[in-house]
Amino acid sequence: MTTEDNPSNILRSSAELRYADELARLRAADSDPRPEGWQLSPRAVRRFILGDDKQDISRKFYGDDPLVDRAIVTLMGHQGLMLVGEPGTAKSLLSELLSAAISGDSALTIQGTAGTTEDHIKYSWNYALLLAEGPSKRAMVASPLYQAMESGKLVRFEEITRCPPEIQDVMISLMSEKQIMVPELGEQARMHARRGFNVIATANLRDRGVHEMSSALKRRFNFETVRPIKDHAFEVELVLRQVQRDLDSAEVPVEIERDVIALLVTAFQELRSGQTREGTPIKTPDTVMSTAEAVNVAYAAALEARYFGTGRLSAREIANQLQGVVLKDNADDLKRVQHYFDTVVRERARRDEHWKTFRDAARSLWP
Repeated sequence: MTTEDNPSNILRSSAELRYADELARLRAADSDPRPEGWQLSPRAVRRFILGDDKQDISRKFYGDDPLVDRAIVTLMGHQGLMLVGEPGTAKSLLSELLSAAISGDSALTIQGTAGTTEDHIKYSWNYALLLAEGPSKRAMVASPLYQAMESGKLVRFEEITRCPPEIQDVMISLMSEKQIMVPELGEQARMHARRGFNVIATANLRDRGVHEMSSALKRRFNFETVRPIKDHAFEVELVLRQVQRDLDSAEVPVEIERDVIALLVTAFQELRSGQTREGTPIKTPDTVMSTAEAVNVAYAAALEARYFGTGRLSAREIANQLQGVVLKDNADDLKRVQHYFDTVVRERARRDEHWKTFRDAARSLWP
C-alpha cells in the first residue's frame, strides 16, 4: 500500500490533497466568471483561503484579508506576485494555497538556494537519452517553471533572494516574454506560456540583503508584505487550534489549557515587539519569534507532556521547549531572554501560578 492509498500515513500532504473535498465543493458551486486557465473563480479562491461558513469552507490563512484580495488580483494580471515578510509569517502557506486553488497543483516549486542554477529554472537533460537519441523532448528534463508555462499553471519560487543575482535575473526575460527558448530542439525551440501561468515568489525580509534583487526583476513583481499577527486573542486561538489539529492528526491525546497557550503567545509577542503589554521596553532577540514558531514550541511541549509528563500541557513544558528557539541564532539572545525572565516573568510569577511555573522551569534550565 502506498501513502496515496493510505493518506493517514502521509506526514504532510499538499494543499490540494488536504482540502480536496472543499475544492470539489467550491468547483461544483462556482458559477462566477473565472480567468482562462483557472480552476476556480477569484471569488471561490478567496472563499477557499479565507473560509466560508455557508459552504463549510475552513479558514486557512489568518491575517490581512485585503492582502489576499490583492494577491488574487495580481495573479490575474501580467505581474508576478512577491510575498515578503519576517520568517514564519505564512508566506509559503499562502503561496501553496493560492496555487492549489488556482491551478489545482502546488507542487510546481523551485527552492531558491546558493546552489540553484539556470537548469533548475529552465530545463536540463537526461544525458543517457541525450547521448542515445540526441536532443529531443523525451530527453529533456523540464523544470517546474517550464511545466507551469506549458500547462498554464502557477509556479512557486521559494526564497528567491537566496539565489545568486545572475540566477535571479534569468527570470527577467521569462516573466517579460512568457516563453522559453530551447535552441537544442531546432524548429521546436520556442515554447510559449499558456494562459493561467504566473509566478509566486517569496523572500524573507531578513534575507533580502543576502542577494538583493535587481531593479529590473523587481519591476516584474507586485510586492505584498505578510506581517506578524498583532491581535493577542486572535493569535492564541490560532496557535491553540493548529496545535490541537496536529495532535488529533497524530492521535496524541493531550489536555491543553488556553491560559498556557496565552502565556506562550504573550511571551512571543512581547519578545517580538520589544515591549511588554504594560508598555515597558525590553530587548528583542535576533531569533524568529513568529506564530509558526509558537505553534512548533506548543506542539513539542504537548508531546513532552504526553510522553514524559502527566498528559496535561503546563508552562513547565513550554519553558523546556523554548530553549530550542532561543539558542538558534545569536549567543546574546540567551542573555536577552534571561533578562526577560528576571524582570517581566519574575514580576508576573508573584501573581499567577502559570507564570510562576514558567519562571521556575526556566531557572533550572538557564541558571
